Amino acid sequence: MSALPDEGWPEADPREHRRSLILLPRHSGPYTVEDWLALPETRERIELIDGSFVVSPAPAYDHALCAQRLVRILLDAAPNDVEVVEAANVQVREEGFIPDIVVGPAEPMIAGEVRLDSGDLLMAVEIVSPGNRKRDYLVKPSSYAAAGVPVFMRVELHGEEGAMPLVEVFTAKEGEYVKVAAARAGQTLSLTEPYEIVFDPAALVGPRRR
Repeated sequence: MSALPDEGWPEADPREHRRSLILLPRHSGPYTVEDWLALPETRERIELIDGSFVVSPAPAYDHALCAQRLVRILLDAAPNDVEVVEAANVQVREEGFIPDIVVGPAEPMIAGEVRLDSGDLLMAVEIVSPGNRKRDYLVKPSSYAAAGVPVFMRVELHGEEGAMPLVEVFTAKEGEYVKVAAARAGQTLSLTEPYEIVFDPAALVGPRRR
């Protein structure tokens, strides 16, 4: 089983082309990870995908709140030698991704590294937005799996069927992801990898629960 949705491929959103922009003028040959790391800091997410710089605007507030709440859930459950951060630079072979959430060993994060290698990750998390569906359902999962990222979590906020959000979790097997868990709002997601995590996806949306 792959990291594709069970009901088939989601239709492309017409906003995706407008949100995925070449940031810099073309030059001879593709951009490299070194070019990507040399970019100045910016509030926008700039990723290196297939040799091109792709920029995404700041996500909608429901996306941002989901990420914030999920970081808290993952961090509360994490062992002391693991950290959980939003929007960190990750080199995935010859590409540069910025996952919505990165779970990895604390040491390189505490040391102030500019980027993590995919081999440092315990889990990558992507929260699907209308403008990045293809990347989060196809491009990034296949790259993460091929690079050996052990666990991939995807959060779908705006599906057309069933209670939302839907959280799906995949583990890598022979260079591909196999779904190991899934839960919708009102259900309980229970994981043992990358460590023990239990939560109801309903906590990621709507009014804050105490």
